[in-house]
Amino acid sequence: QVQLVESGGGLVQPGGSLRLSCAASGFAFNRYAMTWYRQAPGKERELVAFIGGSTNYADSVKGRFTISRNNVKNTVYLQMNSLKPEDTAVYYCNVKLLPNREVWGQGTLVTVSS
Repeated sequence: QVQLVESGGGLVQPGGSLRLSCAASGFAFNRYAMTWYRQAPGKERELVAFIGGSTNYADSVKGRFTISRNNVKNTVYLQMNSLKPEDTAVYYCNVKLLPNREVWGQGTLVTVSS
């Protein structure tokens, strides 16, 4: 069974940092690109960061967020620094196993507030 489980969310003050983790199971993790998305209240889900042969970031997080992976632990990470209130969202991990099959985690809530 393919599964993605996110963790690491929480409440943080503006300017603070958090590291999100996404533990993967049920597929050959090292063969697939992984993506972090987020969805803020009342907004559409948006891509935050991607890691495959290279990494890509949304313009809004470039220079503040870093995506990485550990293929031994089957885990992808999102290090988030200099957090802003507009980073408040539910963060989701995603993998596209086939063109018409993608898997989502349950999400982890990040709240940036003083």
